[in-house]
Parts: sequence; C-alpha cells; structure tokens
Amino acid sequence: MRKFFILVAIAAGVSGGANAQELKATVTVVSSQVGTSVSPGVFRTLQTALNTFMNNRKWTSDNFLPNERIECSFLLNLEPTSETNVYNASLIIQAARPIYNTSYLSPIINYRDESVTFKYVEFQQLDFNENRVTGSDAQVSNLTAVFAYYAYMILAFDYDSFSLHGGDLYFQKAQNIVNNAPDGRGISGWKAFDGVRNRYWLTENMMNSRYTIMHDVYYNYYRLGMDKFYEDETTARSEVLNVLNLLNNFNTENPNKMINQFFFQGKSTELINMFVKAPQQDKARASEILQRIDVTNANKYKDELK
Repeated sequence: MRKFFILVAIAAGVSGGANAQELKATVTVVSSQVGTSVSPGVFRTLQTALNTFMNNRKWTSDNFLPNERIECSFLLNLEPTSETNVYNASLIIQAARPIYNTSYLSPIINYRDESVTFKYVEFQQLDFNENRVTGSDAQVSNLTAVFAYYAYMILAFDYDSFSLHGGDLYFQKAQNIVNNAPDGRGISGWKAFDGVRNRYWLTENMMNSRYTIMHDVYYNYYRLGMDKFYEDETTARSEVLNVLNLLNNFNTENPNKMINQFFFQGKSTELINMFVKAPQQDKARASEILQRIDVTNANKYKDELK
C-alpha cells in the first residue's frame, strides 16, 4: 500500500529494520487535575506503558522501514472520578503524513476525543486482542480499546492517502472494535446514541457505501494534490480545488456529517498557504467553499484569501 515511499527509501539506500513497527507514537499523560491523591509515579508508569503499547505492537502484516513509520501523538488529559483507580479523560490524537520531495508533514488527523473513561492500576498489563476486545473488566479494557481504535484509524487514513480505498482493511478493524467495544458504567463514545461526533460515527462515515466519495477525497487530496506540488504547483492546486468541490457537494447532500469536520481539523493554515498565491479566480472559489464547509475557520479564510 505504501510502495511509493518504500521505493523512495530503497533508492536512497535506507537500510535496517525491515519489520519495524508502523507507528512512531508519542503518548503524553497529563495528571495535573487529579491532584495529590494518587502518586505521580502511577501516571509515569501509565505513560511508559502506553508508549510501549503503541510503538512495539505490530498493527499490520506489512513491512515498514524505520523512516516510514507514521508520526503521531496522543495527549491523554486525566480527570479524577469518585471511583478508586478510575479516570475520565480527553484524548487529543494527531497524525501527520509526509509529502513527496519535501520535509513537510501534512496533518491527516487532528482530533479531540472527550469521552475516555478507564480503570488503571499501576503496572497492570495493557492487553489487547482484536478478536476479543472486551476483557473481564470493561473499564480496564476500554483504555486499550480506545488506543487500538485510533491506531487502526491512523493507519486507515494514511493508507487511503496512498492508494484508493487502501485503508479499507483498517477501517474494518476499527469498526470491529466499535462493534465489540467495552460497555459499562461511564463508558461512552462507542454507540450511535452517545452523540453525533464520536468513534462510532467516524467509522460509520468511512464505511458507509453512500459516503464512498470520502475515500476519493483523501486519495486525491494527498496523492494527486499535495504530492504533486513540488513538480507541478498549478496542476496540484487544481486537484486540491477539485477536492474542495467534491467536499462541497458532499456537504450539500450530507449536511453535518462528522467526517466533513474531521477532514478539515488542522488543515486551515495548509489550505491558506496553498491558495494564497493562486490565480484570483481559483483563490476566490477556494475561499467561498472553505468559508461554507469549514465554518470554524471561515473568518480566517475570508481574511487570508482576499
């Protein structure tokens, strides 16, 4: 799926670690809101365990070279609960994708999950079995289920950006976690009725055959647009403008879908830089569409793409 960068790496003489893991993840645990009721060492141990879980596990059957590992970060911000060793948390997930012939990393995921509840006792083993997502304690299982879910989603979007529908297998693995997710007191984010923007809806949007155009969006944006900027800026910008038209049509036919907002998170500066030097007609069209479908950054587009 990622043959494009594998060939580049081979041509450059990169060697070693043919079976390297897929993710180059940094997990940070913030416990300042928990107070002094729990030893800070517990959270340092948790942070180390989560980094090991994400980076040492083999998530695919593909061979990744060390320089191909997907750069991603996870910020787990804890809040205390009335239950011993149980925490509520928000989780910020960020992942980037390298752009061909540049040192630039384009944000492919920049998302905040507000609904992570889990139980953790220092030194407990972080286990995950994709065939048996929930263990004997749902609150214990929920921690690794959430992190495994986002590992597969990072892989899915990354693979989709290199080949059309290349991420289908990993979207399916993420959906399997959703379908078999832990279910217990305080656990949310896995069900349709848990809200309109959560893990359930993100996977549903990418697996729903009615929204298959979103796979074209990711492939066209990255492979036909961003990766071509170095060799042909005009053609690449035209491809990205075509993507914006696709998204505009998608949003008109399917208003308020989670995936539309998800796509744009973290991309406003990138899109402005892309179109600020475009011909006036293209710049105006891009600004018009972006103000309509990326409402959070509408004023930014209006001011920067005059």
